[in-house]
Amino acid sequence: MYQRVGAAAMKKDLTNILALCEALGNPHQQFKSIHIAGTNGKGSTAHILSAILQSAGHKTGLYTSPHYRDFRERIKINGQYIPQQAVVDFVAQYKALFDDIQPSFFEITVAMAFDYFAKQKVDIAVIETGLGGRLDSTNVLSPILSVITNISYDHQQFLGDTLPEIATEKAGIIKPNTPVVISERQAEVAHVFEDIAAERNAPIYFASDYFNIKEKNISLKGNYYEIFYKKNTDNERFMIQTDLYGNYQSENLCGVLFVEKILAEEGLIMNEDTKFKALKQVKTLSNFIGRWQIISEKPLTVCDSGHNAAGIHQLVEQLAALPYSQLHIVIGMVRDKDHEKVIALMPKDAIYYIAKPNIPRGMDAELLCEKFISAGLDAQAYTSVATALDTAQKRAGEDDVVFVGGSIFVVGEVV
Repeated sequence: MYQRVGAAAMKKDLTNILALCEALGNPHQQFKSIHIAGTNGKGSTAHILSAILQSAGHKTGLYTSPHYRDFRERIKINGQYIPQQAVVDFVAQYKALFDDIQPSFFEITVAMAFDYFAKQKVDIAVIETGLGGRLDSTNVLSPILSVITNISYDHQQFLGDTLPEIATEKAGIIKPNTPVVISERQAEVAHVFEDIAAERNAPIYFASDYFNIKEKNISLKGNYYEIFYKKNTDNERFMIQTDLYGNYQSENLCGVLFVEKILAEEGLIMNEDTKFKALKQVKTLSNFIGRWQIISEKPLTVCDSGHNAAGIHQLVEQLAALPYSQLHIVIGMVRDKDHEKVIALMPKDAIYYIAKPNIPRGMDAELLCEKFISAGLDAQAYTSVATALDTAQKRAGEDDVVFVGGSIFVVGEVV
């Protein structure tokens, strides 16, 4: 299981998932889908699109990964987790098949999601890739459209050492004659997407070419954005409100709004107000957790699962916008991340509470703490995430902020 042990769990081709799907009657061919890849933002994008489609009256499947606490977070219909019994029954029914094919945890989970969505007769499913795209188990889909959020450095041991190499792997989800929406135009990789889309005769749209999004009012309970149509001579604009916090949501919203435009043209969204209603209640509709989630009011304690350098950079900017007397950061990481690059981005004036996430991949707290101290940061190691958080909250004054993050697995222990 990659979530727990890392590279040893990876299967680097589609052989197993194709064999599983064939044995299951190719369930992935029995529903419409939207396929999403990218380094950061694909989870938020998936949940927002799921909420919009659900609000439009569609029975909507949602597959995401990894999970925080409950395996069933990965497989949802209209925000409701797959029932425990459905998971048990699927594993029991196909155990001999698993013994024969020897699939990975992720491959079994993807097959389970496809099977469940087909049996439940969803109208459409929003499917997030796990790692990369080209060789990701979800890439057996023939979606009605593909979405790629953004490209930054993460999982270089699998995807490549340069942004164009990483983009090439993500662009593997682009299908022949199928539209692809790129959420933001990034100069270093735009040509990669354009070239692959041209090879496959896939209409390509860079959403940030069409929309300019400005934050107007931000609070931890949600954001207001003003949206401008860049290519409209009438300088048309409108306001949206969302229950999602984080300035990084503006890039995600570019992609979402363009996808919504395509879905409306396809007749899947009939009412313009659908997106406005859905955006106000994304968390409720899609059961979205772990991103700028408030876990305590006194002291104000928030968590977010951003973990690579680009994600941490955005988090640090967001934390700087919060009013506080002292910032306390409970943090842990996995071993196979670029610790120094992340640590270099962290606020210099925060107090750090270092803990090992409770998985085999977790970085030893003492070793990680040494790296923080070497970087000149005020850090101390703790025996568990729970102990670190309890200590931080007890030390925090009423005007302080406690932040929990560094890894989805750390956040999974507190949400």
